[in-house]
Amino acid sequence: MSATVSFQVPSPRGPQSVSVEYARVGSGEPLLLLHGIGHHRQVWDPVVDILATERDVISVDLPGFGASPGLPDDLSYDLATTAAVFGAFCEAMELDRPHVVGNSLGGLIALELGREKLVRTVTALSPAGFWSEAERRYAFGVLLAMRQISQRLPLPLVEQLSRSAAGRTVLTSTIYARPGRRSPEAVVAETLALARATGFDQTLRAGRAVRFTDDIPEIPVTVAWGTRDRLLVRRQGVRAKQVIPRARLVRLPGCGHCPMNDDPALVARVILDGSR
Repeated sequence: MSATVSFQVPSPRGPQSVSVEYARVGSGEPLLLLHGIGHHRQVWDPVVDILATERDVISVDLPGFGASPGLPDDLSYDLATTAAVFGAFCEAMELDRPHVVGNSLGGLIALELGREKLVRTVTALSPAGFWSEAERRYAFGVLLAMRQISQRLPLPLVEQLSRSAAGRTVLTSTIYARPGRRSPEAVVAETLALARATGFDQTLRAGRAVRFTDDIPEIPVTVAWGTRDRLLVRRQGVRAKQVIPRARLVRLPGCGHCPMNDDPALVARVILDGSR
């Protein structure tokens, strides 16, 4: 069951109202889940029930993605603003320094929340921001191509492709190492989420200058990378470890860029271990 929360975020022209769609399940210490660019909170569905046995799990749609409306015109989609949005979200939800887990863009946001000491622990799955310039251009080119394809494919064709493992591979093999495991309904929903994401273009533009270069010395950090990540190649995990020397670097065998679907049990265990 989803819900919406609205709250104020500072801007140069005064406080701006932001609304975020979220779902909440489970009990225990709070655990915030942040998805990547062009995706929606349902990408976490394969691991939510496992996590909810030990945590109060809050999965959110980032502003301009999924069911969350875009940011007001006075707010940009840069990293500092997005981190401020989720700092305000946590305050509005009365989450006292939750554990935070993010994938891709969500992983970068999670690390920024850790740098700002707004969370208890950080687990980042293939986080953005540790790329070389060539790697960034490659990843952004792939993302733009995925976006254009999602916008051009007629819905009946997407639905037809989603009914077979081969079709799901065509639609999602860039982000999943085992796309056949994704349900047809999930593939259709995330293709539509990518096509309709109002925050996609501005978020991608803001990401051109992003590099995560600061250590996070006082908060436990886990960085995990799939061995079959085709979007952000796994050597970027080594760079993350160099930037954050105390971080735990975990290898996810056989997993792609969004590993939650490829190996839910392994990813859930990494998240729960990282949030202790």
